[in-house]
Amino acid sequence: MPETTRLPNHLRPRREKVFGAARGIPLDGNAKARIMVYARAYNAKHRQPGQHRGPLTRAIMEVLEALLWHFHNSKSGLCFPAYEAIAVKAECCRDTVYEAIKALEDANILTWVNRIWREQVRERDLFGKWVTNWRIIRTSNAYLFRDPLPCAEGREGTKSENPAGTLNQDISVNKKEAPAPTDTLTDMDKGLLKALHSLGTAIADREGVAVT
Repeated sequence: MPETTRLPNHLRPRREKVFGAARGIPLDGNAKARIMVYARAYNAKHRQPGQHRGPLTRAIMEVLEALLWHFHNSKSGLCFPAYEAIAVKAECCRDTVYEAIKALEDANILTWVNRIWREQVRERDLFGKWVTNWRIIRTSNAYLFRDPLPCAEGREGTKSENPAGTLNQDISVNKKEAPAPTDTLTDMDKGLLKALHSLGTAIADREGVAVT
């Protein structure tokens, strides 16, 4: 779990806010399948006694599937459905969607930013006169998913209330250390070396070249 989730709310980095549709990270079918596999592996790794699947319950996994396969645009990477729309696809209630998204972010499977719009409104001022003001309205969140591949886009840090740091999603890649270089001469068969030396000496004797 990211360290920032353990901080009091007033000490956490503020959630990024963006106007419009926000940016997206394109994901093909293989990338989405990797994310689902990672989620299941995360569950297996963090499963506690008494948990049927792990910290990511069936409802949470269904919210993830709905986001990836029904709302995420593979080409543009945009994904900003309302909670109500997600709840319909995942067949759960709105509160479950809220908890699921929080759990998925804690697992560093996704992150999100606040989308906001600016609109003009007519209202009365303190003196009762009609004036035109700008009002900032918050709309649905924009979700960004992280492909488990180390080289994938979106693996860098994000300006989020719960920044990724090093992914739980940082699926550890076991790298085999390169074998230490060895002295090939000492590893060669001594008999072969002796035979080669004898051959060289014979050739040198035939051509009248002194061997040192």
